[in-house]
Amino acid sequence: MNLERTNNVYFIGIGGIGMSALARYFVAKGLTVGGYDKTKTDITDALVNLGVSIHFEDDVKQIKSEFLNPETSLIVYTPAIPKAHKELTYFRSNGFEVLKRSAVLGEITKQTFCLAVAGTHGKTTTTSILGHLLNTCDVEVTAFLGGISENYNSNLILNGTEVTVVEADEFDRSFLTLSPDFACITSMDADHLDVYGDASELVKSFEDFSKKIKPNGKLFVKSGLPIQGITYGIEDNSDYSVKNIKIVNGSYVFDVKTPNALLENFKFSLPGRHNLSNALIALAMSVEYGLPHPQLAKALASYKGVKRRFTYQIKTDELVFIDDYAHHPEEINAVHQAVREMYPGKKVLAIFQPHLFSRTQDFADEFAESLANFDEIVLLDIYPARELPIKGVTSQWLLDKIENKNKKLVQKSELIQTIIQSNAPVILTIGAGDIGEEVKHIKNALNLAS
Repeated sequence: MNLERTNNVYFIGIGGIGMSALARYFVAKGLTVGGYDKTKTDITDALVNLGVSIHFEDDVKQIKSEFLNPETSLIVYTPAIPKAHKELTYFRSNGFEVLKRSAVLGEITKQTFCLAVAGTHGKTTTTSILGHLLNTCDVEVTAFLGGISENYNSNLILNGTEVTVVEADEFDRSFLTLSPDFACITSMDADHLDVYGDASELVKSFEDFSKKIKPNGKLFVKSGLPIQGITYGIEDNSDYSVKNIKIVNGSYVFDVKTPNALLENFKFSLPGRHNLSNALIALAMSVEYGLPHPQLAKALASYKGVKRRFTYQIKTDELVFIDDYAHHPEEINAVHQAVREMYPGKKVLAIFQPHLFSRTQDFADEFAESLANFDEIVLLDIYPARELPIKGVTSQWLLDKIENKNKKLVQKSELIQTIIQSNAPVILTIGAGDIGEEVKHIKNALNLAS
């Protein structure tokens, strides 16, 4: 890939969270950017407002002429795009340079000091914390985020090109295109078995990723994972460990034991031990990079979170409405732990939209066990994303496995009425599909009903 001769970048699947961050990056670099996506969303609207041309039909005739010169145009696609996509087929057949998003990220980061965040859970929050810490400490950093940062209202932090922060995505083994200086692995729970086949292959891919780190680089690994590196954990004997945890006015206050010192009095406002662990690894990487304790403490205290990661939509004494992207049983368990810690003794209604037929099939029993912990459960139909249905794998099938009598399956058209009829003072929407598009409607209805 030769970015020097590229004037135009066309994205197939531009509305994806990772794709849109790259699109923003190239807009900021002064290139002409356009793309296709199948659905109009808030993300595509924001890109259009930046001057990006987007259409929503798979139709080569709708591609603007500036993107049709293979000498000056780069084509970027997401693996979620079907192989039979007409536009993708056209570009591949007509001499264009066509690259996956991960390959483009790998090229951009190659000439920088790259910090990469890997793991089946926690990537987006950890990456956004790390990017915020570096940016607030005046590092010349570009951070590509897998979610919309509440601090920047963007999935791109752009403050120079000396350092890059990226999510190292295990899906489709995309992270093997990166060669980071520092990397961390937050978790290695079985996922994406439609790609890997079994959990051992997933573990092997993380082992392969750990070997991609540059000479003299550093690997940070959550304590207990079967890969060697600088360890981190909560209230344990890891190289970096959270100590002396207190909850003060809804925020964590804690100290960090490093290999050389005890760094005191950090404040962090995201609930849940999983988020505390994400904050710790971002701090550990920042300390190893050389940033000072006082600046880091101030930066962490100002961190606001990522949209759809335990995001408060309503927060009053009478009613709490939280939205979260959790789409794996372990992530649902983490959300449950956080909400019980913050709202002990209160009834919790969880609305869950399963994401992918294959994931629902692979983890049906685990999903059922995780969801049964809530006081009341509402399921939506499975969000298919890139997949065709699998016979017998439905939300009703999953619902039947949940050992909790307060459960039901509803259609989106019935969702708001179902929520209002519930007397739960704590409401959660959970899932990685288009349930996020329903959140604003639910919030408006709850505000009107209160």
